[in-house]
Amino acid sequence: MSVSINDSMYSYLTQTANNANSSAAASGVNSTIQGLDANSSEAEMKQAIKDFESYFVEQMLKNVQESLGGDEDSSNSQMTEYFMGQVNEQIADKIVDQVGDRLTQTLYEQMCRNYGAPAETTEE
Repeated sequence: MSVSINDSMYSYLTQTANNANSSAAASGVNSTIQGLDANSSEAEMKQAIKDFESYFVEQMLKNVQESLGGDEDSSNSQMTEYFMGQVNEQIADKIVDQVGDRLTQTLYEQMCRNYGAPAETTEE
């Protein structure tokens, strides 16, 4: 018995996998942030914030790529889309590491106010 996958089935499976990956990433960030409280360390809080920032930037990159469009019928573009998800994640991490310190510090101070925890205003 042989099983063949046509282009529409392949597209559906690829989109489902991408949605699952995006949903898993969002759930991971959400659970990390929900695990924080007033007793969390500065490092834990800043790591959760950086994870959120990276996810946010990654979603922006994904939306820009989708708005640029492309040939969505070819299996080649679907493979490109799959690997671009991984590339977007790495690019987002680099962007946050290189230019996100100011926003990270601002969000950290806001988080400390929300939890009633003292904020250490020293940069990393």
